[in-house]
Parts: sequence; C-alpha cells; structure tokens
Amino acid sequence: MQPSKVQKLRKKYQKFIYKGYSWKISGNNLKIFFNFQIKPGISFKPAITIKNINKPSIRKIEERVLNNFIFHLGLMEIPSYWKTTCSSEIEIQAGPLDKEQIRWWKDLIINGMGQFFYENNFDFTRPNFLTIKPDKQKAHLTRLNLVKLNEEKILIPVGGGKDSAVTLEIFKKAKKDIKCFLLNPTTAALKIIRISGVKNPIIVERKIDKKLLELNRKGFLNGHTPFSAYLAFLSSFLALIFDFKYIAVSNERSSNEGNVKYRGKAINHQYSKSFDFEKKFRNYSKKYLARDIEYFSFLRPFYEIQIAKVFSRYEKYFSVFRSCNKGQKKNTWCARCPKCLFVFAILYPFLGERKLVKIFGENLFKKKELLPIILELIGERKFKPFECVGTKKESLIGFYLSWKEVNRIKGKPFLLKYFEKKILPKYKNLERESKRMLNSWNNQHDLPSGLDKSLRSAII
Repeated sequence: MQPSKVQKLRKKYQKFIYKGYSWKISGNNLKIFFNFQIKPGISFKPAITIKNINKPSIRKIEERVLNNFIFHLGLMEIPSYWKTTCSSEIEIQAGPLDKEQIRWWKDLIINGMGQFFYENNFDFTRPNFLTIKPDKQKAHLTRLNLVKLNEEKILIPVGGGKDSAVTLEIFKKAKKDIKCFLLNPTTAALKIIRISGVKNPIIVERKIDKKLLELNRKGFLNGHTPFSAYLAFLSSFLALIFDFKYIAVSNERSSNEGNVKYRGKAINHQYSKSFDFEKKFRNYSKKYLARDIEYFSFLRPFYEIQIAKVFSRYEKYFSVFRSCNKGQKKNTWCARCPKCLFVFAILYPFLGERKLVKIFGENLFKKKELLPIILELIGERKFKPFECVGTKKESLIGFYLSWKEVNRIKGKPFLLKYFEKKILPKYKNLERESKRMLNSWNNQHDLPSGLDKSLRSAII
C-alpha cells in the first residue's frame, strides 16, 4: 500500500517547534510576534497588532503576567501552522507547560481539529499521534493575574452575524457598560458596530504568515482549526489590558451538537463554540491566566432559531449582517451554501418572503439545486454540513414553520413543496415540538448572576 500524503509529511517533518515570541509598544499599538519552525527547513512568523492601547495601563501589568498571556496566544496560533505537516512532536521552547496543561492542549487539538482529521482521512487515535514536549529548563512559575478587574465593564466580540447583534441589543437595553472587540473587522462587523451606537471598538489585526498560504498552494495539509478557541484566548488578553472582568461571546446551545462520527469520536465543526469547550477554557483560564476574568456565552440557553426570532425585531441590522463564509470577503450572501439556506429557513417564519428576498437577493426556497443541502441539514442525507448551523431538529422545525407560513398560499416554492410531500408525513409532532423549542431554556450555561433575566425577557 502506498503511504498517504499525511504519512509522507509526518515522516519528513517530525517536529514542530514553538521557538519564542516578542512584543513591543509602537506608538499607540501593541505589536506581538511569534516564531515557529518545522524541521527541516520551514519557519513561520505570524504577528498580531492590538490598536490604541492605554500605555500607562499596560505598564501597570506585571511583566511576567503579560508574557504569560502572550505565550498562550502563541500556543493558540500553533494549530494553524502545525496542521500543514501534522508533525508527531510539538516542542515548546517559548515557555513552560505542566502535565495538566499538556493534557489540556492535546484535548483541544483532538476535539477542535476533528473536522480537519476527518477531511484529511487522518487517524488521530493512534498512540503515537502527538507528543507535546515542554522545555524542562524553564521552571513553572505562577503567573496568574491576581488584580481585580472592572466589574461594571463587559467586552463583546463582534463578527458580523445576527448573534452578536442580538447580544449587543440586549445588553444595551439592560444599560450595561459594554465595549466591542473586532478581529480583522469585516465590512459587516464595522456596520453592525456603527448601527449599534457602541463607540470606540477595540481593533486587533492578525497577520497570517504568507508562507502558510504558499504551502497550501504546494499541496501541504490544510483545513479547519478551532477559531473560537483563538478568540477566547485573545479576548481574555484584551480583558486584561483594557480592564474588563466579563467577556460575553455569542455562542448558542445548538453548537453542542456534532456533525459526524469518525474513528469512534463525534466530530463537531463548532467544538470551540460548545459548552464543553467553554467549561474547559474557564477552568484553564482561572488556573493559568487570570482568576478574575469571567468568559461566558451570553446566548448559551438559546437555540439558533430562538436567536433568529429575537433578531427579527432589529430591522436596522437586516441590510448589513452577514453569516455566509463564502461571501464574506465580498460582503454578500452566496445564496447556495448550507449556511445561507439555514439562516434563510430560520428567519423566514419571522420575516417572511419580501424582507428575506431583500436580504438575500432571491428566494432560496425556489432553488432546486439546494435540495441535497436541506436533506443534510435535517439529517435525511449524509450528515449535518460542516458549517455553523443549528441542530438537525431545529433545521427541521425551521423548514416546518416556513412551510406553515406559506401553506395558505398557492404555488409553494420548490423546497417547501418537497418538504410537504416527502418530509412532513414522517414527523407527526412538529407543531408541539416547535412551540417547545421556541420557548425552551437550557440550564447548562455560565451566565453571571442577574444576566439571565435580561436574556429571558428577550424571548418572552
């Protein structure tokens, strides 16, 4: 049997090294640089720029604490570069790791990169799959930030989709002191911030080393990495240097459901948005980063379809929000991917055809070529697409409520006509289940005391 591409790359490139990091204050910006190597002959030097920092505040932070956070940002950069060769050993020369940390990072790689392993047909269950080797010369010192952070301020990462817009609006209504954070801001994210009225967002620029793109073109391995885990570490660092106790991300309960089983393990495209990751990150952060930082997902008690219902009240965002990964660079909806169809289906019951056609440019329910996607979304074909979409059950309910919305009119669009004839007869209790889901509340969450009232009031 011929060795696979993965086997060839792992044999040639056996060691990935996190050599080090450096940082400097340049004007009003904090610039951070990382140094990675893959033996033999490959090196990467990605960089991050945090804009408009408060220099006196930075200087008040103990340098060991600052270095510890930056060291961890480098650890979180590793998956994006390690994946090119999947080297069997990761050597950490930049700082210390104890045994518990090593277990934590291996767990993140295994769970957070499941989709990557699946798509590259990679057996990550082998005993020799990965060794993380710390530098034994560096003594492990407690570098926790023990300073109390501002309990009145809440940091909200904003992408460009409906979820963070909902979080912003609910916090604004509750008159909370909020500030937004944008990483490599898209047009949609900037417009959402402008419309929300929240001033002076924190802007971070992350520069991928161009060599990574060159290796991708040359046929090295490529694929999904746990991006929301990266945001967790980065937003925690921002909370430290800008004095925020709370970080409110906008992940929902739908992200807990996986996509497919592979080599005996559930593969979840949204693992780093899941409650499992959230719990593990909170525990890690309080032990190794800062005891006072509270990282939580504000929308965790809700399904995506519940968030869509709340979002339908905020018409000012309809023309600017974007969730389509394929159309992100052009600030548009591609109108042919699973994400577009899912968002269309869960908004349709609350917005109707006219408003959605204005958003998407066309009625996606009329597109016959999307039939395979609807079947994947509801679990009737293959498996749930590798996209940030809701559970199979809520996709089913989204299509049911959409069908119910147009059931009174003649000439139903193709997808809903198919749904009526082929799907609907299989499910007898969708009316009851839809009401239950739209009014449900998940008690598995980390919301700080008091914030659940603001969220509950949004769904009632």
